[in-house]
Amino acid sequence: MKPTVLTLLLLAARAFAGPAGEVSAAAYPTIQAALAANPDRMVFVPPGDHVITEKIRIRGVRSGLYGPGRIIQKNPDHPVIEIENAVDAEVRDITITRPEGAQETGKEGILAQRCRNLVIENVRVLENRTRSGAVLVTDSQGTRISRCLVRNYMRVSIDDRTQGDVSGYAFNCTDGTGIMIRYCTGTLIEGSQVVEETFRPTPETKERHKLGSFVKKNPQKGPHLSQQAWDAGYTDNWRQGSAIQVTAPETSDFTRLVNNHIENAAQGIDLHCDHVIVSGNVVNHAHIGMKAMHGSRNVLITGNQFIRNDLWAIGLMPGAAAHPATDGRQANADGGSVITGNIISDFGHGEAHWMWGMERSPFKFDAGQDADDPPLTDVLIQGNLVHNPGPVRYKYAVIIADEPSRPRNLHFSNNLFPPGTQGVSNRELTP
Repeated sequence: MKPTVLTLLLLAARAFAGPAGEVSAAAYPTIQAALAANPDRMVFVPPGDHVITEKIRIRGVRSGLYGPGRIIQKNPDHPVIEIENAVDAEVRDITITRPEGAQETGKEGILAQRCRNLVIENVRVLENRTRSGAVLVTDSQGTRISRCLVRNYMRVSIDDRTQGDVSGYAFNCTDGTGIMIRYCTGTLIEGSQVVEETFRPTPETKERHKLGSFVKKNPQKGPHLSQQAWDAGYTDNWRQGSAIQVTAPETSDFTRLVNNHIENAAQGIDLHCDHVIVSGNVVNHAHIGMKAMHGSRNVLITGNQFIRNDLWAIGLMPGAAAHPATDGRQANADGGSVITGNIISDFGHGEAHWMWGMERSPFKFDAGQDADDPPLTDVLIQGNLVHNPGPVRYKYAVIIADEPSRPRNLHFSNNLFPPGTQGVSNRELTP
């Protein structure tokens, strides 16, 4: 029996009003007004487009937003949603986006600060093209980000490295991070997709935006840049940002990245933190599949798929934030990590293969950036597979730095590493 017009109208009204007994934004002039009138409660965002020009602010205990509505932020100078000093807050099922003309921004889709037990679930963040993170969580504990989609988060920008004396230049780049976690503990990111469709690493994109070209130079070159790049006024490092980044060395801790899917990233997973599980992720088409550095300790990398990565797939290395123990300060050193059961396939056959020549490797274990960086130490590399049906596009399957601060105590066993054009590794692999 077909529903009557009255029945359809009642169903539509019920969907607009939200579940029985719940607060709906439809009953208020704005979503912000609904939150203000109902502190410490969840607000239903009904179907349809909800246009805003100021950020939506979520505070309190067990507050938040849920529902099928789409929130459109027309103001590029504001984030879409700001969650601050909240406990047990939730944002679920909504879509967040920006219209044409306001998609390039320096702000976030979701910005969460000083929260505890925050849940962001089944949320879509679309066309929030930012130098920051499309989703940024900072100074928080126990955050869970589940089954979300972040799509098109990169923008054209300038990476300015003229401050200080380590680099001394600024250049055109694409930048942006899909999900960024800073100064956080106990974070879980699971089952989410981070996809970039607009800025792909093609020669045409590079030429159109003059990517990699210097726009400023200091009087003197810093040590973190080659003389060749300085003289040419160009760096090939013009894809900045990451699909997922967890940073703040010596603070961010106890992180799980599980079963996420990443497409077309500069860096798929970028870690500067301790006690991490990276498991069951798929990283397709990235310059760097994943890296852990700046004092990343006790990182378990297991059961991931790295597909068509072009510079390296898995990299461990110290960075400028690593340091020895001094004056009662505990050392911040990289190592004590395990890399096991990962598959690296079609390496060097991604869209960015034209950028790197043969200077690439599926696995990279590097020396520090600064002279006092403690070396990478104590790593087990077991049961990993490199599989390339196409031609080999690397010198070595494994590159281990040979500088004085080279890695120590790396143990390899039961791996299948097809040799590159010059062999399996530039150094002997110790069982």
